[in-house]
Amino acid sequence: MGLRANPTYRQRRFGAEVRKLREHAGLSVGQSAAVMSMNQSHISNVESGRTGLSPERLRALAAAAGREDSTYVDALMEMGQASGKGWWTAYRGKLRPSLMDLAELEAGADAILCYEPTFVPGLLQTREYATAIHRAGYVRTSREEDELAIEFRLERQKALTDERAPRFHAIIHEAALSPSLGDRTLMRGQLLRLIELSRLPNVTLQVVPFDGPVPFGSSFTMIEPAVAELSTVIVAHVEKSMYLGDADALARYHGALAKMCDVALPPVDATVSPEARGVKDSLGLIQRLLYPLL
Repeated sequence: MGLRANPTYRQRRFGAEVRKLREHAGLSVGQSAAVMSMNQSHISNVESGRTGLSPERLRALAAAAGREDSTYVDALMEMGQASGKGWWTAYRGKLRPSLMDLAELEAGADAILCYEPTFVPGLLQTREYATAIHRAGYVRTSREEDELAIEFRLERQKALTDERAPRFHAIIHEAALSPSLGDRTLMRGQLLRLIELSRLPNVTLQVVPFDGPVPFGSSFTMIEPAVAELSTVIVAHVEKSMYLGDADALARYHGALAKMCDVALPPVDATVSPEARGVKDSLGLIQRLLYPLL
């Protein structure tokens, strides 16, 4: 099998984890090649994500690192052997590769946690809202490209209601909920959609009010699989989003999320009647935003 010209995020991450195991074992490339009975050039290609590694060789490396019998190694083996195919395969070559990476990560997630200061998170958007922000965006795209991207986003949303749906916790700044996007009916529908989705047992929604602390500047999403060590933080950028998986980044953004949870209003709970609320909460803020949209 030839070397991959454009490895996916999963393949690059697998290679990075193999390198981390090797370094944890205190092995040079040449020494790890001897441990796994392979040549040095193969090791370099594995660590760059350009080729795979057999479970037997991964086990040998893990044993040298003292991590042979661990859920981490089991999860790493599964990552390395995954086909990378799913519903998103139909969009490969038609949309940005980073979107394929995102869909694959979401499909394997136990939890998805995000912070959005500007837009409603993609997994919570209505079709009308998604259409409005795509067509009014700063990047010029064709109508066909917009429609494909919108359909892709709506397909991603099915993850929230699948049999093994992940826990989803979104923290949204009030600034993201205030623009009408030129259509009060559109934004009213989006706000009602947020309340509707908050009723799902796996969905938690909090809002950071304007009169709260200074908001965190960039939107970001933390995607956590069963083994937290293999989590990924995606930091959004208009040019190219960053996919981070190193321990320092995971700890840093996990801490940022914890702080945002503390300063945001209590989560939306649509089961509580208005008269039973004794404090300001996220649902009350959304209902206040809904009133002018009648």
